[in-house]
Amino acid sequence: MRYLYTLAMYLVTPLIMMRLLARGVRYRDYHRRWRERFGFFDMPGVNGSLWVHAVSVGEVNAAEPLIKALRNDYPNAPLVITTVTPTGSERVRQLFGDSVFHVYLPYDLPFAVKRFLRRVRPRLAVIVETEIWPNLYFACRKRGIPLMIVNARLSERSLRGYKPMGGLVAQALGCVRLIAAQSGTDAARYRSLGADPEKIVVTGNLKFDMPVPYDAELKGEELRRQWGPLRPAWIAGSTHEGEELPVLEAHLEVLTRWPDALLLIAPRHPERFKLVENSARSLGFVVGTRSADRVPSAAHQVFVIDAMGELMPFYAASDLAFVGGSLVPIGGHNVLEPAALSTPVLVGPHTFNFEEITLTLIREGGAERVESAEALGASVQRLLRDQARRDRMGMVARIVFDSERGAVKRAMGMIDNLLQE
Repeated sequence: MRYLYTLAMYLVTPLIMMRLLARGVRYRDYHRRWRERFGFFDMPGVNGSLWVHAVSVGEVNAAEPLIKALRNDYPNAPLVITTVTPTGSERVRQLFGDSVFHVYLPYDLPFAVKRFLRRVRPRLAVIVETEIWPNLYFACRKRGIPLMIVNARLSERSLRGYKPMGGLVAQALGCVRLIAAQSGTDAARYRSLGADPEKIVVTGNLKFDMPVPYDAELKGEELRRQWGPLRPAWIAGSTHEGEELPVLEAHLEVLTRWPDALLLIAPRHPERFKLVENSARSLGFVVGTRSADRVPSAAHQVFVIDAMGELMPFYAASDLAFVGGSLVPIGGHNVLEPAALSTPVLVGPHTFNFEEITLTLIREGGAERVESAEALGASVQRLLRDQARRDRMGMVARIVFDSERGAVKRAMGMIDNLLQE
């Protein structure tokens, strides 16, 4: 099975190369660094690095408190962070600068994996959430590198995707020393894939331990003063194609009731910034952007946050937050960011990426589910009309967020034990 898998990887390599070229057109820096995906890069002379892999922006954000804990507890160990996406790479740079070494994860080709490990020479490999690469996992076991999956989650859709390769996936998971699962449901799904139950521990979600910027609420108050403290303002964060138009149409409904209302919209991917701005203008909105105007003015009806890593102050400044990736079958994004700032949360029907967190928030009353794109405008209006309900939802959301913290401490205990061994 592994031989067939590796053969398939080699056969699709030409298509991979074409995809790299296409992505390089969009991201110039990625075009210059595509060789890293095959294990070619200049690595400063290190030995015994601590290697953390986080696929993209969401995983990097989730790993932030863990990486900081590693940096604090093991100050002399080189930290290597790998991602797959350019936006993930940029987020690593924003959060950690030159204090870590970033390189793109190699494709799961034996020669690329071997070259990568020979350069990085890790004493520990930490995979964030769900990334099962058989050749990489087997190579770590062969070299005696302890491999751990933290914040492990497995959606029902991902489980179905891995099932056809069940035997190979089970063998790969046999190379993993420990799996720190987000929830009991995730632990059960890993067991169904063939992971050793004795290696699985439910530690909770690292994202509950994410640092809330100390000045996020102060910045939020300043933003509100600038655009008008009495204006109704709502935010749509991390939106995708298929969501921005329903969000803009929902705001048209909101404006019929509150003509001075403000919509803040933050597309998930930078390539959509200009598209969303143009769509808003074509619908007749007075539009501002973070890059051109910095903050919304009293005249702006829609404000596009065309910048990465700046959502928290805008969440703090908003009366309510719709979290994107949930009106379309992306699986939803991080509902904890607005919850941490006591901001009421709305989500669409597709939240399998954050299944248990979202269900907990909804069950406790800190979030509400919108069943369709057409219902979004009515849901926003209902909450904007009810200050007392928004206050209750915000308070509950923050309580849920605070009560679930501690996953980083539990994961670090497991890491310490592996390193001591």
